[in-house]
Amino acid sequence: MEKITLASQLFQYLITGLTVGSIYAMVAIGFNIIYNVTEIINLAQGEFVVLGGLIMVFFHVAVGLPILIAFPATVIMVTLVGILLDRLAIRPIRQPSVLTLIIATIGASIVIRGIAMIIWGKDPFDLPAFSGRTPINLLGAVIQPQYVWVGGFLLVIVVLLTLFFEKTIIGKAMSACADNPDAASLVGINVKQMISLSFCLSAAIGAVAGIILTPIALMDYNRGAMLAVKGFGAVVLGGLGSFPGAILGGLVLGTIESFGAGLIHSGYKDAFALIALLAVLFIKPSGLLGSVEVTKIKKF
Repeated sequence: MEKITLASQLFQYLITGLTVGSIYAMVAIGFNIIYNVTEIINLAQGEFVVLGGLIMVFFHVAVGLPILIAFPATVIMVTLVGILLDRLAIRPIRQPSVLTLIIATIGASIVIRGIAMIIWGKDPFDLPAFSGRTPINLLGAVIQPQYVWVGGFLLVIVVLLTLFFEKTIIGKAMSACADNPDAASLVGINVKQMISLSFCLSAAIGAVAGIILTPIALMDYNRGAMLAVKGFGAVVLGGLGSFPGAILGGLVLGTIESFGAGLIHSGYKDAFALIALLAVLFIKPSGLLGSVEVTKIKKF
């Protein structure tokens, strides 16, 4: 009986870890989309997640819009914020260095957080689960239906992004900008438009992550910074610039946190993830699936 109970607990930790890791993976994918086109680390990425959750609460709970309308409306609103971030914080900087642009995204993150606090206050908000909150019992583990939605959305995002970058002209143009923006510009690709599109995609994915996370863990104005840290940790763990690495890094990071919190102490879950991250980087500095190739900083 003890073995069955232990196995059930371990399976519960695994499911919880993969769910949290899926959110980290979405944040990491958003980081990589912008990085691959601009080589900017957008530290406002976590704020897209927060806005996704809070705006969805406004549309669905406060206004009462059906979820099928509130969901795309929220994604569109956060996407517009991503466009504004590019136009107001990134483009106006003349002769930008990567460090200057990273500082600009930090400033944008602080501004967005402040505006969110003014609008929504400091209290956390809940969002009704998409399929209710009646738990599913599987192999002794208790699984919330929302967990399935989280994994499903991650899978959909991965499939759609793969098709976008491999099958569409715009996706291939973005990939060309990532490889060599100067050459892409010479063949007629509008690099600035591709950069704007990267911010749009990153913001949209962040919005989706925020929407599906809020029914599980609530949402407040101040969660963006920690989500950005965890997402960036997943990027570094998996390999900066690698989309499969972002997914793997997020899932591994979430799983380590869950097992560390469940088996040892919940107060040290961040430390367990950090130790694992440092161990991987010590053995393989490029990350689990990252390339060792060093590229020059792109100018635009």
